[in-house]
Amino acid sequence: MSDYRIKADHLVKTFTRNEKKNRKVDINAVDGISISVKEKEIVGILGPNGAGKTTLLRMLSKLMKPTSGMVSIRLGEKEISDDIEVKRHIGYLSNNTKLYGRLSCRELLQMLGVLYGMSETDTKEKIEEISKVLSMESFMDNRIEKLSTGQTQRASIARCLVHDPQVYIFDEPTLGLDILSSAAIVDFMKAERERGKTILYSTHYMEEAEYLCDRIIMIHQGRIISEGTPAQLKTRTGTENLRDVFRELIEREGIADEH
Repeated sequence: MSDYRIKADHLVKTFTRNEKKNRKVDINAVDGISISVKEKEIVGILGPNGAGKTTLLRMLSKLMKPTSGMVSIRLGEKEISDDIEVKRHIGYLSNNTKLYGRLSCRELLQMLGVLYGMSETDTKEKIEEISKVLSMESFMDNRIEKLSTGQTQRASIARCLVHDPQVYIFDEPTLGLDILSSAAIVDFMKAERERGKTILYSTHYMEEAEYLCDRIIMIHQGRIISEGTPAQLKTRTGTENLRDVFRELIEREGIADEH
């Protein structure tokens, strides 16, 4: 597929688990996943706990080395697979991001601007832009340790935006947030798609995924069990919502879901 923005080819991640009597067992947390995501596309990665979602996203963001397989990014006609170069075009938000609590949001973003080699002027302009996009004006100069959960999550997302990446990879960006904070982040993702960005994100909120995603990839036990638009998945399974889609797919595959 030549019109992709980010692509994964046959990604595998194997972990070795110690069992009784010093017996070691290899477990594939991700087992041969290939995906391709276009410019201006939001793709949801859905599945139960332990399905391999976070491991997949960490490999896509080049924070975890796959056992086998490759991740690449295409910018125009240029294909990039070098780990460091790929990272420069990705904004990654983990589901357990830790920030420097004693810094203000502004100080954090200024520090990141220095680390990314940005000029003081460019950093200042970017901070003002981010502040408006994420509605952070009222707490931009507050210390992070004093922020609410929703404000802290917006600060975490702001951290991903300083270097203006082409690809966002978000792991549970709205987990535990109130309705208003969740809505602000969902609106942000929609606006960034219109700006030409590519977004992959994992969520347990099926209604949110159905509303936001252009395409859904459903995974279980490290493998893709189905993918398509929300409408295609519902038609394919004869169901009315993504929760029922997933249950139907599990039953058809004869997979025993431990969750």
